[in-house]
Amino acid sequence: MRKGEEDKTLPRILYSCYAHISRDGEQFVPQHILSYIVSGSQIIYSGGKTYNFKEGDFRFFRKNQLSRFIKQPPAGGGEFKSISVSMDQGTLRSLAAEHNLHANKLYTGDNTLLLNPNNLFTNYIDSLTPYINGSGEVNRAITALKVKEAVMILLETNPELKDVLFDFSEPGKIDLEAYMNEHYKFNVDITRFAYLTGRSLATFKRDFERIFHTTPNRWLQQQRLKDAHFLLKEKGLKVSDVYLEVGFKDFSHFSFAFKKAYGVAPSMVS
Repeated sequence: MRKGEEDKTLPRILYSCYAHISRDGEQFVPQHILSYIVSGSQIIYSGGKTYNFKEGDFRFFRKNQLSRFIKQPPAGGGEFKSISVSMDQGTLRSLAAEHNLHANKLYTGDNTLLLNPNNLFTNYIDSLTPYINGSGEVNRAITALKVKEAVMILLETNPELKDVLFDFSEPGKIDLEAYMNEHYKFNVDITRFAYLTGRSLATFKRDFERIFHTTPNRWLQQQRLKDAHFLLKEKGLKVSDVYLEVGFKDFSHFSFAFKKAYGVAPSMVS
């Protein structure tokens, strides 16, 4: 395991600060997250829904979902600021063993939740000021304790989340065609799509080609380019906005693929 991958399994508290609008939001949420917007606002696209969050909002994000974030500074000037607590599986398994906690039933609620504010949340966020105002070099043991505290506060304020937090099962096998038609704009590796649809990579490729009669990479590019052409020609959007919207991360790759498919550069479509 590479160091960067290992770090993602550890308890983490992340402080974010942006002076300009940022569309570079993480598209795969690998761990459950408790997050608070200190200032600014945020638009999140997840599970076919659009969420608009504002300063002072507490949110919960369920693990193993694809989400797109737009972070916006306050309208009158300033910076977008948020703080997020990532609840790693090691911490959750430790709490489950210590307190005999387990999921009782399958959770069927939303994967993204706006939490009702209360003093427990407010006081907890106040206790995280070293992460906001300091250098970010906070003792790892303290971070682990703060993550445990976040879990216990969630259980106290939103007991139904026990069925989310302590469900350690892997994603089950789901309808591949429906999932891909809903999530193809997310620019994640096909190994991630395989995992999220409950398949090994080999089974994913085999099922995919049986359903769509082409390879996953070819189909993904065709769908994204088709959407890009529609947005440029019918909606009049800017090329600089379109390539990100449809799931390309690199503009030069998008431009090359678009010209190859349609015979003209995307800037020439009208």
